[in-house]
Amino acid sequence: MKINLEENWQKIRIHFSKSFGSNMHVSIASVDENHQPTITPIGSLFLNNNQTGFYFEKFASKLNINSKMNKNICVLAVNSNKWFWFKSLFKMSFSEYPAIKLYGELGIKREATEKEYSAFQRRIRQTKRLKGSNYLWKDMGIVREITFAKGEKINLGIMTKEN
Repeated sequence: MKINLEENWQKIRIHFSKSFGSNMHVSIASVDENHQPTITPIGSLFLNNNQTGFYFEKFASKLNINSKMNKNICVLAVNSNKWFWFKSLFKMSFSEYPAIKLYGELGIKREATEKEYSAFQRRIRQTKRLKGSNYLWKDMGIVREITFAKGEKINLGIMTKEN
């Protein structure tokens, strides 16, 4: 089911926030040089206020390579919160989107702004004292911009009819 990005952007941003809360990542699909689809999990995607976004490109090597031939991507964000699903299954209806796909195009790579870097630091703050946190998220300074053109709500029959 198509979703109007301009009219629903705030709802989409809330959904992505909830998805990160339950999954800690979204999945970004791209196409490689052999026209084969590939999925990249990204834990650093942020949506701006204007149907654009960005992610930190430290480990997203496939997206970087694939963007040289085809800049089109699809981002899937699923709210996997167990209570959300349990309540929805009990009520036979989702009160909010269970999943959203956003279609877009990869933009330029550039240095992160202070605001972008601060947003990322807030996202990972609970992991700062863990050994792997420094390994994974040290030197996160380069972002890749994304412009979104269309979106889709995931259709799960009558359980998503009202969304």
